[in-house]
Amino acid sequence: MARLAVVSGGGTGIGRATAGMLAGEGYDVLIVGRRPAVLADAVKWIGPQATAVTADCADPAQIPAVVQAVGDRPVDVLVNNAGAYVAGDDSTLAELADRWTATFDSNVLTAVLLTEGLRPLLRRPGGRVILLSSVAAQRGGGGPYSAAKAALHGWVFDLAAQLGRDGITANVIAPGYVTDSEFFAGRMTEEGHRKRVEAALLKRAGEPDDIAETVRWLAGPGGTFVTGQIINVNGGSVLGR
Repeated sequence: MARLAVVSGGGTGIGRATAGMLAGEGYDVLIVGRRPAVLADAVKWIGPQATAVTADCADPAQIPAVVQAVGDRPVDVLVNNAGAYVAGDDSTLAELADRWTATFDSNVLTAVLLTEGLRPLLRRPGGRVILLSSVAAQRGGGGPYSAAKAALHGWVFDLAAQLGRDGITANVIAPGYVTDSEFFAGRMTEEGHRKRVEAALLKRAGEPDDIAETVRWLAGPGGTFVTGQIINVNGGSVLGR
């Protein structure tokens, strides 16, 4: 039986590229997201090794649908990619609280609930848990988004310690500026793009495949002895953190 990978936020951008890469490596891939039509398009693009389940991973009542879709198969790779920048009006404390809560739910609770729901099914030994963070967690500038992504960094240390005894690794990938995703939909200007490219030592934007290749390394033989780490993939826009 083929190995199994679960990718949240697998319908677009980094998640879709990662799911496609894993399918190319011979995995059966289960992608999870909130929009059935987007997931269906991604399954068609990835190929016959992909299936999808519609679920909001921030809602504990919807996690059992993912667990049911996995069935009794061991999960070899879990990629927690779901997340978003939540815009909002912070003119009142109530509105501020709503935006911070929604941001935490989207970027942290999604990873926590899906990981905990699938924890009993992770392959022992050999399972891999990967969390997607952001360069914003290390340099700021994103308000609640920066804070939420930084929370994943602290949590992965606990997760790696808990899972290590079972031979399971847990790591964070912190991407820099990546194009061809929905993250900046309607918000990116030409000037903003130029500044982000100039801030990188490699003078280019990242692509979803750059992140997928890092997942390939962590999920493959080269990642066997790597756990509890923050892996920066940012073209040199933030150094050595």
